[in-house]
Amino acid sequence: MRENHFEDGKYWVSPYNFVPEVRKNLLLPPKVQIHDATLRDGEQTPGVVFSIDDKIRIATKMDEIGIERIEAGMPAVSLQDAEAIKEISKLGLKSKIFTFARAMKKDIDMALECGADGVIIEVPIGYPKLVTQFGWTWEDVFKKSRDVINYAREQGLYAVFFPYDTTRARPDDLTNLCKAVMNESPPDSIGIVDTMGCATPEAIKYMVRWVKDMTGLPIEIHTHNDFGMGVATELAAVTAGAEVVHSCGNGLGERTGNAALEELMLGLDLLYGYDTGYHFDKLPELGDLLSQLSNIPIARNKPVLGTGNFIRESGIGIQYVMHDPLVMFGTHPSLTGRAGEVVLGKKSGKASITYKLEELGLGEVTDEQSAEILDSVKQKGIQKRDILDDAEFIAIVTEVRAA
Repeated sequence: MRENHFEDGKYWVSPYNFVPEVRKNLLLPPKVQIHDATLRDGEQTPGVVFSIDDKIRIATKMDEIGIERIEAGMPAVSLQDAEAIKEISKLGLKSKIFTFARAMKKDIDMALECGADGVIIEVPIGYPKLVTQFGWTWEDVFKKSRDVINYAREQGLYAVFFPYDTTRARPDDLTNLCKAVMNESPPDSIGIVDTMGCATPEAIKYMVRWVKDMTGLPIEIHTHNDFGMGVATELAAVTAGAEVVHSCGNGLGERTGNAALEELMLGLDLLYGYDTGYHFDKLPELGDLLSQLSNIPIARNKPVLGTGNFIRESGIGIQYVMHDPLVMFGTHPSLTGRAGEVVLGKKSGKASITYKLEELGLGEVTDEQSAEILDSVKQKGIQKRDILDDAEFIAIVTEVRAA
């Protein structure tokens, strides 16, 4: 694990992430894996439908990036979902293939038929869902889970016990369920699921330590982004010892989405020092593919994937954007397959005009002409309420020169 906050030409983050006073309080596991659920939870985004071919393309790209585990779908949903999982399992990817299952033996059989390596066994435990939606007790959940967990493991599947809505469970319910499961049907790992995205990072850390103490199992963390903290809470879980983080590419998922894959990847590697080996330069390819197939555009200022992340409109510091980007950004644009860009608008300065003239091969202008061009650029930016494109800038330069 690295403890340096910068690498020339790649990134420069806060050195305070790595000071002993900060690091000594972290219970970081030696290795963290990403379990990506885009093909299941991501497809649960309202209006999103991935075809079999779509899912194969997405899984292949994730494998190229280096994602350790891909949740390829839930076979019980449809024949098409089952077929997609089968086809992905046949690809011989380095990523392990998981399916999502109810606490039913037939769902385990379907996972086996699809050639999966592991299975996420879903049961409710959050109080509102347990009592109001299902009318169950924790004993009911245990009885439905016990034989299914054991069956999955007997069949050679990696079994993740997934009591969802964990962060809204009554303490006694979660404690009793964990102890009963460990006595009679211990899984390979257990998930803490913030289904409604309503737990703070501090609460998640507490729960990770609590569940790990009760079970002694590897902990998997699965969060949603309802309060805008999906990534933060998953990284907090890692600092308390969670070994697997769940994600969705582009932050897809129900309601406000799941913890974003690309943000987790950079957070683990650059902010916490894990030598992940992920191919960050391929992230834009995956992001664009998911945006195209889901028909959900990526926000211009979306972390990691936004097209505006390395664009500078203000005239101050534009030389660094192009020639020394780590002065202006935490990561070098090339780390994620991007390049810095200078654009023109209301906030431009004289340096912006000089740079753009050179970039477009428009030659030199006098100081007076440069001032006129800058004024026209600012006025156009105000009028347009946006940045100028190259054609608009060329038109302004041509007009000023002709005056």
